[in-house]
Amino acid sequence: MVKETGFYDTLGVKPNATPDELKRAYRKLALKYHPDKNPTEGEKFKQISQAYEVLSDAKKREVYDRGGEKAIKEGGTGGGGGGGSFASPMDIFDLFFGGGSRMHRERKGKNIVHQITVTLEDLYNGATRKLALQKNTICERCEGRGSRKGAAQMCMSCHGTGMQVRMHQLVPGMVQQVSTVCHSCQGQGQRINHKDRCKACGGRKILRQKKILEVHIDKGMRDGQKIVFHGEGDQEPGIEPGDIIIVLDQREHSCFTRKGEDLVMSMELQLVEALCGFKKPVQTLDNRTLLITSRPGELIKPGDTKCVLTEGMPMYRRPFEKGRLIIHFSVVFPQANFLSEDKLKMLERYLPEKLDPEQPESMDDDLYIYADLEDCDLDNRKRNNQQYYYMEEDDYASPGGVQCQTS
Repeated sequence: MVKETGFYDTLGVKPNATPDELKRAYRKLALKYHPDKNPTEGEKFKQISQAYEVLSDAKKREVYDRGGEKAIKEGGTGGGGGGGSFASPMDIFDLFFGGGSRMHRERKGKNIVHQITVTLEDLYNGATRKLALQKNTICERCEGRGSRKGAAQMCMSCHGTGMQVRMHQLVPGMVQQVSTVCHSCQGQGQRINHKDRCKACGGRKILRQKKILEVHIDKGMRDGQKIVFHGEGDQEPGIEPGDIIIVLDQREHSCFTRKGEDLVMSMELQLVEALCGFKKPVQTLDNRTLLITSRPGELIKPGDTKCVLTEGMPMYRRPFEKGRLIIHFSVVFPQANFLSEDKLKMLERYLPEKLDPEQPESMDDDLYIYADLEDCDLDNRKRNNQQYYYMEEDDYASPGGVQCQTS
């Protein structure tokens, strides 16, 4: 029993969620509320990141389940060191999608993450998608200088660093050092005269251009799998371009559910089919037709599970090897009074004999209390029980009148 469910509610999962369920929930929510897509949802994105940071770590999750968010903060188990602080939401996002930590981002540009929706058929057969996106590219005309060669001058306010350091006195004897982006050069470290600026990029050194990517979805890929285009992210002078990361989001299928390399489906049988055999067609994900067959005498019981080998999902990078098609069977019984009594007697002769050797017809009626069966609604019974309460004998108030004297 967990003390509170706030972090679980933030991710939209139950307290007994598995690590894979946590990953799926974080992936979808982080992509939905990322500041690049929803600039006004920064606080929501932060809450999602903090919840995943705690619940994805087994030790932190155990602390949270026992004592809630207060125990996390007081215990100093956050990712940012002591005092229970949390790691940067962007660090968590980049680490999850393979972009490295904050220090790595200082040497490499920001990654671009896109989610594309795919069907189970796409993951079974393979597919190719074209993705159009906008990205920053270095201006070819000025080669990323922003001006003609030699026209840029070092900013004297920050001495070319792009940052200004200010000292702020907190109390006598205690000074805080604060670094801010230089307002004179807007963090560029240099200043360019207006007349010397590149006419193509206006001195910005980069241009916004459209890029078409061909995304190849290989057979056997999974929901949530990432396809990385290295170095295809935004370009910036002096910094290695980031990556474009494509995340596959599988749409729910109407018939099949994927479990690893297996495909799982349900099949409903009539009683006569379960007893006497059947042939049922099943359309596969590559448009073949399987004829699922049970021969007469091969009894299928309600809840039975059977499988067809090599008819599951192809294995990633080994597409000629496949998992199983697993079928869960349910049996539909006929309606009440579907046969007359004389026909039921005839049917009884073909069914196995009753196990109870003591038949009621050979016994005196006075030895039996006959009990008729009625339909039973358990859910309704539970609801009705909540409307009753019980009182002990001492709880009944005396209505007055004569009472026995006690000594």
